[in-house]
Amino acid sequence: MTKDVEKDTGSYRISNPDQFFRNMIRVVEEGGNIMSNLAEARQKGKAPLVGAEDVTRVAQTLGKVAEGWLKDPARAVRAQSDLWQSYMSLWGGTMRRMAGETPEPAVKPKDQDKRFDDPEWSRNQYFDFVKQAYLLTSQWAEKMVEEAEGVDEATRRKAEFYVEQIANALAPSNFVLTNPELLRETFSSNGENLVRGVKMLAEDVAAGDGSLQLRQTDMKAFEVGRNLAITPGKVIFQNDIIQLIQYEPSTEKVARVPLLIAPPWINKFYVLDMGPEKSLIKYAVDQGHTVFIISWVNPDGKLAVKTFEDYMKEGILAAMDAVREATGEKKVNAVGYCVGGTLLSATLAYLAAIKDDRVASATFFTTQIDFATTGDLKVFLDEEQIRGVEAHMQEKGYLEGKRMAATFNMLRSNDLIWPYVVNNYLKGKEPFPFDLLYWNSDPTRLPAANHSFYLRECYLKNTLASGEMVLGGKKLDLSKVTIPVYSLATKEDHIAPAGPVFNGLRLFGGPVRFVLAGSGHIAGVVNPPAKNKYQYWTGGKPTGTLQAWLAKAKENPGSWWTDWNKWLVGLDNEQVAAREPGGGKLKPIEDAPGSYVKERG
Repeated sequence: MTKDVEKDTGSYRISNPDQFFRNMIRVVEEGGNIMSNLAEARQKGKAPLVGAEDVTRVAQTLGKVAEGWLKDPARAVRAQSDLWQSYMSLWGGTMRRMAGETPEPAVKPKDQDKRFDDPEWSRNQYFDFVKQAYLLTSQWAEKMVEEAEGVDEATRRKAEFYVEQIANALAPSNFVLTNPELLRETFSSNGENLVRGVKMLAEDVAAGDGSLQLRQTDMKAFEVGRNLAITPGKVIFQNDIIQLIQYEPSTEKVARVPLLIAPPWINKFYVLDMGPEKSLIKYAVDQGHTVFIISWVNPDGKLAVKTFEDYMKEGILAAMDAVREATGEKKVNAVGYCVGGTLLSATLAYLAAIKDDRVASATFFTTQIDFATTGDLKVFLDEEQIRGVEAHMQEKGYLEGKRMAATFNMLRSNDLIWPYVVNNYLKGKEPFPFDLLYWNSDPTRLPAANHSFYLRECYLKNTLASGEMVLGGKKLDLSKVTIPVYSLATKEDHIAPAGPVFNGLRLFGGPVRFVLAGSGHIAGVVNPPAKNKYQYWTGGKPTGTLQAWLAKAKENPGSWWTDWNKWLVGLDNEQVAAREPGGGKLKPIEDAPGSYVKERG
């Protein structure tokens, strides 16, 4: 045994065996209580998020991949031989290292893979072997899906996603005995970390009514209206679907054309008002815009029949009517974020169909309009799975927010699931306070009729892009939308990928400015100039492919916010006296952020 291994093993000793044994008994007892609670929840119909139908779907998909390989047994044998050869190479390197040599590893983690950052993963031969064996196996499994013959693209895409999820779940970093950091922590604390962790696990299972409600941040550190969503303003209008907030001005003069923001209803609007330093809303107010934002209701079963069209008429159009009444202006600069932008684009096509010119310009943040190609969400959105979602929604009239949150977390499980499983339940540590993760853990419910329409008409049929979507009795034609458009995509977006966002812009009939920001769906949007954290790219008219556009685009340091404000001002720089909420015509109902946003789902 080499000296470095002898030195390493000294870190993995139990300091107090009696205390360690007592703690292990406590862990087992608490684990038994958790299992009893899970069984009771299932008996009451509160089933976990992953059910038998999900397991069956995964098995069927991976079975089709296996069938593709079994059609050519010789090729399958060669694939097995490749895996065996990689193991032999790893074993040979391990033997050479034990003999005192320093061979190159058979495989290395990707640069962005933080799971194996602890030095012991490379310094200790045991953990190094486990790490490399895992990486070789997971890469081989990915290759098996990629090279399977006779598998349609939809099935292959699902299989790639399922293999990735399985590989992420089985990573040695997720288990005490195969993670050096966890093993040191467990031995040095005599298992106190596991006692704390299993208690947190019990609390999170109870909070999820029988399914794990994974805590990603300190939920007590934040409160909407206290340190989140605190830009001053008033709720000046409300109905069953929305509250409309108008923010107090911070400048003596403001732009003549007011600004109305339609955020997604699958999340809460305060992602755009996380606090003074991160608030896009405060930034816009400080640049001299009269800012309004829609705060969507967190619906219950009573709103099950509210449709996509209702969200257009009672949401965006009702808000525009209220903005006109409060300001006296006939036009508005409209902004849509994610699915709020998809609804806004449909609304613009509807307004064009009825020859209503109340919108002066439109801005879209990470908004997909053409769903011919989509992001990783497509894995969950075939006919069979949508029917399952619809059947589930029929029970209560809505889709629970935690189901949507779980879906989004799975898209980035190595960032949003497994690090917190390890930190919370194995290290026994409370997660750090992080405002964006608090927001991520504060989802909203989705009304059945609206959500079904969105899934089917956009993801399955792509009727908005094809010109076949009908709202308000009008067939929607985006080419009739001739107002100026500003569209922001983000480079690492898993939900509305930059390519599909870019492709959808050719559907509009007017001038379009496309901007690509660094980072992803949330952090790429919430990127204040003072942070100077990410860059953005600007270029010519969005034609051809995104890759061709990007090759000629200019990379700019800092935040795209300044570019957007310059674009808005360039459309109409006329100013008027600052406006107070309601404008004396609509009586304020309550202070911002209002009550709708505080309803937890």
